[in-house]
Amino acid sequence: MLRSWQKEAIKAAIEKYHQSHRHFFCQATPAAGKTIFAAEVGAYLFDHGMVDVILCLAPSKAICDGIEHTFSTRLNRPFKGGLGGIGQVMTYQALQYIPQDFWVTLEGKRIFVVLDEVHHCSGNEGFKGNAWGQQILSKIQNLATYTLALSGTPWRSDCVPIVLSKYIGSDGQLVVDYQYSLSEAVSDMVCRSPKVVLVDNEHLYLKRDERTESYSSILDYIKRSKASYQSVIFNDKAMNHILKLGCEKLNSIRKHSPNAGGLVVAASVSHAKLIQTKLTEDLNQSAIIVTYENEKPEEDISIFRSGDVQWIVSVGMVSEGTDIPRLQVCCHLSSIKTELYFRQVLGRILRITDTPNQEAWLFTFAEENLSEYAERIEEDIPESCLYLKFLEQFSSENRAQPTIKRELADKPSLSESAQDKGLLWGHNSTSSDLPYASYFEANELKLGNFKQRVISCFYND
Repeated sequence: MLRSWQKEAIKAAIEKYHQSHRHFFCQATPAAGKTIFAAEVGAYLFDHGMVDVILCLAPSKAICDGIEHTFSTRLNRPFKGGLGGIGQVMTYQALQYIPQDFWVTLEGKRIFVVLDEVHHCSGNEGFKGNAWGQQILSKIQNLATYTLALSGTPWRSDCVPIVLSKYIGSDGQLVVDYQYSLSEAVSDMVCRSPKVVLVDNEHLYLKRDERTESYSSILDYIKRSKASYQSVIFNDKAMNHILKLGCEKLNSIRKHSPNAGGLVVAASVSHAKLIQTKLTEDLNQSAIIVTYENEKPEEDISIFRSGDVQWIVSVGMVSEGTDIPRLQVCCHLSSIKTELYFRQVLGRILRITDTPNQEAWLFTFAEENLSEYAERIEEDIPESCLYLKFLEQFSSENRAQPTIKRELADKPSLSESAQDKGLLWGHNSTSSDLPYASYFEANELKLGNFKQRVISCFYND
């Protein structure tokens, strides 16, 4: 049974196709069902003789596997390419390695291309963009009869243009063809209404040069001591407290929904292993780790998805597009502090299921950026992310490389090769080489009493 928003979006996409447009951009909140929508559009175009081949592109193998299953089920035929198939799915990274023979076989065919999580690909006629965006521009843009772009978080931390997207006005406002917000999804009971718990501390102190420095909050500590956020998320007492809160909440949910699961987003492999030890040995929980070190991470995720293990501890492998509906609790202990990543992680616990309890809880520390993101969850596309900030107007002859204001330049961004492995900058590090991490600070930092603030999104009395 299609959801109302999916029916509306399908109608809009088909109408735009009939109007001889070549691109459609759908922005729908994480967990809304974008892949099902895309499969329905593909099925309609194919069944009505409008396209011959369907090609889907996504940022990781795990997401590709989900797309393949959805499309092959809806189309009732193989979706792996080759004989008997009408299409296939591949990663953006794989595009540059496809032999020329593949493209030759597509010449003269009408091709429908789905660009999942398209915000990973940047570039347009005036801006070169990243490697994935360049592949879209050089190999897909002119080849495709119709392209469908999907994103739940349609912006980039580096503020550069998303490939094939339209921006208007002097500030470069993004234009989408169809939008389905989180508030609409919660109202329609498509997504859970999340609660974000911001954990703080009333008395932090650090001994330096035989003197003790005191701080009234995590924000005060980071600002005045110039310490890294890693010194908080690697601190034993801080980890113990937030993991205990997460376990208590998950145990409460599992009384009514026994299969409910929890996700911990860790900062590194060594961090993940430490968290797993705390969960299993100190908190009597069952937990598995999924990182780039796993021999078959997609299989491990699949086993967790269909099992009843309480926790999955991830380093960049369960951040976006990975469908594990039974997840209802998340402890955000990553060192990545961009709004895009925060919302992608939150999206993992929002998918509605048929179990009695439909709560969704995310626990994180009251770091300045994370607190700000939590307070504006109800803004589907925050104002600060909606625009490209051009510093000057460019004439047609000098638009080859426009200057773009990098408002988020101090925040880490994704690398294309790392994305394809499900990794983020720094996540393939060990405890001895984590960027910016200070284990001395983490061990020397002492904490007093904890306090917490709960932000309830879309809550009505």
